[in-house]
Amino acid sequence: MNERRYEKDRLRRSMMFVPGNHPGMIADSRIYGADSIMFDLEDSVSLAEKDAARFLVYQALRTLDFGKKEIVVRINDLDSGLGVRDLEAIIPAGVHVVRLPKTDCPQDVIDCEREIARIERAHGIPVGAVGMMAAIESANGVLNAREIACASDRLIGIALGAEDYVTDLKTVRADGTELLFARSMILHAARSAGIAALDTVYSDVNNEEGFLAEVELIHKLGFDGKSVINPRQIQPLHRAFVPGEKDLRRAYDVIAAIEKANARGSGVISLNGKMIDRPIVIRARRLIALAEADRIAREE
Repeated sequence: MNERRYEKDRLRRSMMFVPGNHPGMIADSRIYGADSIMFDLEDSVSLAEKDAARFLVYQALRTLDFGKKEIVVRINDLDSGLGVRDLEAIIPAGVHVVRLPKTDCPQDVIDCEREIARIERAHGIPVGAVGMMAAIESANGVLNAREIACASDRLIGIALGAEDYVTDLKTVRADGTELLFARSMILHAARSAGIAALDTVYSDVNNEEGFLAEVELIHKLGFDGKSVINPRQIQPLHRAFVPGEKDLRRAYDVIAAIEKANARGSGVISLNGKMIDRPIVIRARRLIALAEADRIAREE
């Protein structure tokens, strides 16, 4: 069984959706290189297949070795009655993070957390061992994004679910203009709460140019990563997050300057005559982490 406790702070450049009713895709999901694997029990599974998909995901969590991959399961919403059954299967099986769909308000997070804690206690699992992320998919959810992001210490991130969102707005997916407000709200809410911001899927898997343009946009905005639905999207997405050589060299210089200052016992840190403050250090460490993640992935 995989290690049970989730990691609050880790790279989540890619989160790959895997239909919970597809045993072949479940078995192969660990080989594609996504940072996080998300087994889906919700939209990609018909009502007639919900029980079978839940059992397949349960068995996968119990028996397959996913190594260091983060394992996420998107459950059905709690109001459907299916969500609680999903939780009762996947939490004892060792899921790392539960993705809650259609999160409209903080109470949705609180209700799900209560069920998770109940199941943890019932199975002798330390309360708090399972993480959560909330998918925001409506106008109400976007307007409540900050309160949602702060609703639970379990939350590792919030994500945009664009298809339901644009339907709620009475529009369609287009050039990204229709998502700019939602993306900005979700990003700021996540940063305010100190958690990750994950972008929505790009569903036209044959339009690589459009996908890369969207990846560039969300990277510039500041998102931590993006959900994907096809393994072909993973490597282009990861490459977009690899820092340039010049930026990476400066990041290493910043860290070296910190180490020299610490060795001298000096609280004043400078590089090439310029003071280094906390935001510069944070950016440097993140760039190095992204570069290291890319190096490890290429060596695997």
